[in-house]
Amino acid sequence: MAEAIQKKLKAEVEKYAQMQKDVSKSVSARQKLETQMAENNIVKEELDLLDSSNTVFKLIGPVLVKQDLDEAKATVAKRLEYINGEIQRYETLLKDFQKKSEQQREVLTSLQQDFQKAQGLTPGKV
Repeated sequence: MAEAIQKKLKAEVEKYAQMQKDVSKSVSARQKLETQMAENNIVKEELDLLDSSNTVFKLIGPVLVKQDLDEAKATVAKRLEYINGEIQRYETLLKDFQKKSEQQREVLTSLQQDFQKAQGLTPGKV
């Protein structure tokens, strides 16, 4: 009986470890998005300082192409909107991961206690 519990415990630990990797990837992606948002906010602030007499260029490959100021502002605004949406999506995803992780920890604790009982040990004395 202890071997069956041990196998199940090992599988649950692996599942928990995978969850932690997923959380780590999501946090990393969210941080990258926040960096992009900060950069785009700086661009937006700089574009807001310009008037229609200024010339704006957009880098396309190795070439600078002239771009309309209003078009540049609209592009940056859309980019910021998209990034905000993605950050919200990752926030929701992280909350879900945390909830699942907590449930997984409870399962692991229960299995550890069952395993200790099956070995004839009292919980807490490992």
